[in-house]
Amino acid sequence: MYAILYLLSVLLGGIGTFTVKVCADKWDFIDVPNRRSSHSHPTPKGGGIGILAAFILASLILKLSLGFWIPAAFLSLLSFFGDKFDVSPKIRLPVQFIAALILVLFSHFSFKHTAFLLILFFVVFIVSTANWFNFMDGINGIAGIAGIVGFSLLGCFIYLNGLDHSAMALSICLALSCLGFLPFNMPKAKVFMGDVGSILLGFVFAAIIVLISKSALDFVCLAGFLFPFYADELITMSVRINKGENLLMAHRRHFYQLLANEMGKDHWKVSVGYGFLQTIVGVCMLLARPLGLMPVLAILLFFFGGFSAANYFVRKRIAVGLEKA
Repeated sequence: MYAILYLLSVLLGGIGTFTVKVCADKWDFIDVPNRRSSHSHPTPKGGGIGILAAFILASLILKLSLGFWIPAAFLSLLSFFGDKFDVSPKIRLPVQFIAALILVLFSHFSFKHTAFLLILFFVVFIVSTANWFNFMDGINGIAGIAGIVGFSLLGCFIYLNGLDHSAMALSICLALSCLGFLPFNMPKAKVFMGDVGSILLGFVFAAIIVLISKSALDFVCLAGFLFPFYADELITMSVRINKGENLLMAHRRHFYQLLANEMGKDHWKVSVGYGFLQTIVGVCMLLARPLGLMPVLAILLFFFGGFSAANYFVRKRIAVGLEKA
């Protein structure tokens, strides 16, 4: 059964993207570039609908909890309409928090203690990851590669630790659906994933972490599987706060955007670089987990220090270039 489900996940990821590509003009699903965009030509968006289809199919076949997959699917569908219509953050954010709260309250916890503050932390973590994954989806290939690597690592963790096979199968399905999507988005984007895909991937990635973590050590290791996205977002937020910018306003200050735009690096090269770093950190998390929480945190701090240093030098170089200009 799993083999057929995996094959269907790849096919749905590709077919959904191809359908959007063909019907984008008719559906008015076109992303028109603006001054904050990293692309220069109108491009179809919403290709992540195939990823949503694969997620729903996998959830039904694997008989996952309704409290798990329905909030995620509903949120993704809302994001699909958000790709066409401008849905205000005043609507999106409350819905995201409600969906995350439903998931946390009506899904099975691995954590032994589910105090109010812990539940609140999990809800904020899920919503933040969903939005950060969406914010990081700004150049060709980066979200698709992150989905392939991140969910593959989750699948490996679940398999190595003898956890729920359904969670492992779902992780593999989502990784494969991203694989089906990726040829349409890299090296040159024929279709963008859109919020329907990026919000779903971030939401489900965080939800799986919450539901399979048995300890703080597990939680930290699993979160490390998406290290480049978390690191880039945290550093970018600190830079913007330091400059007094409104965090709710769209921008092009992420490290990956600076590399692709100001530094002129090919999108696919930046995306592959992020995927390579994500893989290295993820493998380190898998290998270091038996050593305990402190070694795992030390490894993450090491990589975060290197990532921060790269950020500093690139931002400094860009600032010097602007001064000379």
